[in-house]
Amino acid sequence: MLFVTDGGLETELVFHDGRDLPGFAAFPLLETPDGRARLQRYYDGYLDIARRHRTGFVVETPTWRANPDWAAQLGYSVQRLDELNRAAVELAEEVRAAAQADGVTAVVSGCIGPRGDGYDPGAAMTTGEAEDYHATQIGTYAATSADRVTAITMTNTPEAVGVVRAAAAAGITSAVSFTVETDGRLPTGQPLHEAVEQTDAETAAAAEFFMVNCAHPTHFAAALDHDGPWLRRLGGLRANASTLSHAELDVATELDDGDPDDLAAAHVALRHRLPAVAVLGGCCGTDARHVAALCAAWEAN
Repeated sequence: MLFVTDGGLETELVFHDGRDLPGFAAFPLLETPDGRARLQRYYDGYLDIARRHRTGFVVETPTWRANPDWAAQLGYSVQRLDELNRAAVELAEEVRAAAQADGVTAVVSGCIGPRGDGYDPGAAMTTGEAEDYHATQIGTYAATSADRVTAITMTNTPEAVGVVRAAAAAGITSAVSFTVETDGRLPTGQPLHEAVEQTDAETAAAAEFFMVNCAHPTHFAAALDHDGPWLRRLGGLRANASTLSHAELDVATELDDGDPDDLAAAHVALRHRLPAVAVLGGCCGTDARHVAALCAAWEAN
């Protein structure tokens, strides 16, 4: 069954709404009725796509930055962070209820972001450090109705391994989404297939599936030429609208939202190499227009 999910929440809020997002964090919107209403409208646009195309819907919580280090920079206590992660799941459950009322199968996923920058691995943690660090947020989700946690924009394998191990210890399913540079390799330089294979090898293949996000399809197309069982572990894509590199996007002052139809065509061109992909969404620069075009093109081929 095909599932759609959302696009580039943070870039939509910054560039479409003109909102100031310190730390590029969307989760503070959960603190106000206006913020919650804006998030609700955001999800509604993607749920409408699921209704029209008769797909499932993955409700990814707006918590990419809701982990201890980023929250501390924004002045949040550990207790308040826990409350907001729970509030994110509560909002996702409201979306799930609306979906189910229309016969749409919905999955609630607690979004986990990297401890550091989403483009730069910096000083990567060990697997043990990563497991300990992410256990806080993952533990919160495991105590809610969330179906799984999804680690988005993972820049290095040890952090991915730590997330998967922490999720297994907490008793919740996990998925891992790596980001790659324009050469199809992780920011550490590791080939994508090696990252997937290493994560599986060090976790007894405990992750439900893997994804690629925050890169244009042309950036990771060549990486998919490396044949092997790892390709059947790739279950989702959340690509950028832009073909710019991470370094270029990091200093961009205007949104590069590309062309939805071109982005959809770039996905379809890879479909024969991605037999297990069942989740389609977007990342930086994308919105409901892109995901709608992608869904329509994917189903037509």
